[in-house]
Amino acid sequence: MTAIPTHDVSLATRFRRFLKDHPLVPLIVLLIALVAVLEIIRPGIVNERWVGNTIKFAIPLAMLAACQTLTMLTGGIDLSVGISATISAFVVATQVALVGTTGAILIALIPPMLIGLANGVGVGLFRVHPLIMTLGTGLIGTGCLQVYQRTVIATGSTVPDILAWLGTGRTFGAPNSLIVFVPLAALLIYGLRRTGFGRLLYAIGENEDAAKLAGVRSWQVILALYVLSGLLAGVAGLIYVGLIKAPSLSLAVPLLLPSVAAAVIGGTSIFGGRGTYSGTIVGALILTVLTTMLTVLQMPEAARRIMFGLIILAVTAVYVRITDDS
Repeated sequence: MTAIPTHDVSLATRFRRFLKDHPLVPLIVLLIALVAVLEIIRPGIVNERWVGNTIKFAIPLAMLAACQTLTMLTGGIDLSVGISATISAFVVATQVALVGTTGAILIALIPPMLIGLANGVGVGLFRVHPLIMTLGTGLIGTGCLQVYQRTVIATGSTVPDILAWLGTGRTFGAPNSLIVFVPLAALLIYGLRRTGFGRLLYAIGENEDAAKLAGVRSWQVILALYVLSGLLAGVAGLIYVGLIKAPSLSLAVPLLLPSVAAAVIGGTSIFGGRGTYSGTIVGALILTVLTTMLTVLQMPEAARRIMFGLIILAVTAVYVRITDDS
């Protein structure tokens, strides 16, 4: 009778446990592998300038993906972040000539926070499903933006110099947008790991009924969560319009689904209770590199979208498989 190689089984179990305890490891390995493949496809493309450009375009996506990570931790989602960011970008570009840069930035952050407030009231108080609620407010926001655009069409639009500096500028080779993103990311990572609010998000996502029995007023947490999501989307819109330098009625809308994908690839569960923002950041970098790779291959747009979707599904399936609790 052949003996079972217990050493091999134990080694495999320890390896899987290591990946489960360190979920960033497979993501970082995948990111490095994609960069290596890109360099093989187009020798010389990976240099200091390419790294800077990749980070510049990944930052707005990572900021929108932060909204998805936070809401997914509670079992929700925010489909209004694309239009919220777009409204913020469009308002700041059309108000700067009237009220100045500081005033325009402050005014531009109000609409996305109001959208977040509406989402929080609908999801937290009236128990509307987050998918339906955020989709509805996103559509309402789209209509309001079109009405607003007609009222300011004669004023023109100007991207403030400070936002252009943040979006496109570099300091010692590093993108200036890191000045905003690094403290924000550090605050979010710390908040999820070390603060009561972060623990409440995980608790509600794991079992909302149990959290209520423990005395948690989940509606208050959800209300604050969606207002925070709106604020993050607004800031992302300001950074993105500084990068693109051309406000439009659909500026950040194409980033909506990639923001969801970045959070999922980064290990955030759509069912709630599991995920980290550090993983989401790496997920955003993976998607940005993947987009560059498909562009370098000169695929038609339709084929590029199909490949993009298939690769996202494959990466997510493998990642969930190797980090699953079972």
